[in-house]
Amino acid sequence: MNVFHHTSEAAGKIKNAVVTTGSFDGVHIGHKLIINRLNEIAREIGGESVLITFYPHPRQVLYPDQKDLKLINSQEEKIELLRKAGLDHLIIIPFSVDFSKTTSRDFVVDMLIGHLNAKVIVVGHNHHFGHARQGDYSYLDVLSKEFGFNVEEIPLKLIENETVSSTKIRKALKEGNIQRANAYLDHQYILKGKLYAGTHLSHHFAETVLGIEIPGHEKLIPPPGIYAGNLLVDDQWLKAMTFVIDMPDGSRQTENLLIYDQLSPSGQTATLYFYKLVWAGNPANNGEINAGVLEEAREMVEDLIY
Repeated sequence: MNVFHHTSEAAGKIKNAVVTTGSFDGVHIGHKLIINRLNEIAREIGGESVLITFYPHPRQVLYPDQKDLKLINSQEEKIELLRKAGLDHLIIIPFSVDFSKTTSRDFVVDMLIGHLNAKVIVVGHNHHFGHARQGDYSYLDVLSKEFGFNVEEIPLKLIENETVSSTKIRKALKEGNIQRANAYLDHQYILKGKLYAGTHLSHHFAETVLGIEIPGHEKLIPPPGIYAGNLLVDDQWLKAMTFVIDMPDGSRQTENLLIYDQLSPSGQTATLYFYKLVWAGNPANNGEINAGVLEEAREMVEDLIY
């Protein structure tokens, strides 16, 4: 997958572009449906699939005083998930207040047509874009007749008769309902960062506890508790009990106890996969982690299938 940082940077480098736009936070099952359709159309016309997304997240720029927005993916995680989903090209446009004033017409005419010469534009159901969210499928349909591209709308993905959305995934994660979030995502919820020797729970265990350095403050961390999880480090899968800890300063951190293996952390990049909440509570509070809870968590992690 090629990564560009503006449509102008990708101009002339993409053949028969089949394009969609959006934040794609989570790269959930609905997003994958769109990417699969992009790739299907691209194969039919001898083209290549393209996602145009934005960084930072538009809400962070337009509503800076709202500190409650937590994102399912960091930028690095999203790029990794999109690559795994089979996308050909990712274009990350720097989002700013000035850019937010770009009209829907200018966005389509100048960027999608002018820079990318888009042959097909695919949008999700009820997708809006451009200044004041004035652009939608109906507007694209009008422009398609003027500029000679095709447009297609993808219906919402349903899981157990519920529509999948990033908002619902964030809600499930905040409630500790990892299994529901994973069903919406169609993959395990991940957290990617550098390993260090954890200290907050070291008094509980003789083994080394592995902390993960969480980049930025916008990444959504599930509520405090003990989770069944896996760590992927240098192509090696490591089963772990994952402890999410609420700190006195209001931050939230994770520390991981490996079940079978030992690892000396030295700044390696690791990806943590969340499977299920085993026990709810703040593990940093002395006396809350009893032997029964730890044994239950260990058994659940041991039963995980990679």
